[in-house]
Amino acid sequence: QVQLVESGGGLVQAGGSLRLSCAASGSIFSINAMGWYRQAPGKQRELAAVITSGGSTNYADSVKGRFTISRDNAKSTVYLQMNSLKPEDTAVYYCNADIILRTYFKERSNYWGQGTQVTVSL
Repeated sequence: QVQLVESGGGLVQAGGSLRLSCAASGSIFSINAMGWYRQAPGKQRELAAVITSGGSTNYADSVKGRFTISRDNAKSTVYLQMNSLKPEDTAVYYCNADIILRTYFKERSNYWGQGTQVTVSL
């Protein structure tokens, strides 16, 4: 019913920048919060940044001042601008969205993207 498709990951040197995008499509009535999570090898998945439908944002302490989350509601897309990247930012980054479905009962459901690899080298 709903798909989240991520793009923009890759390999970058420390100090560099990347921009991730995540587009939602399908039977969507509206989207509440959208966020980016990340999972490094051998570690649990953790929140990197989240943005509400109204534009309020919240960041993990480890990315504050370096990452910026934004969204384009008309395109059902969320972005993560990552600057001053560090090797410890290396992880698979997952998009997440809290979606109200375009169904009779307007069910609310949570969706994940497939993940995109971000690798930061020294």
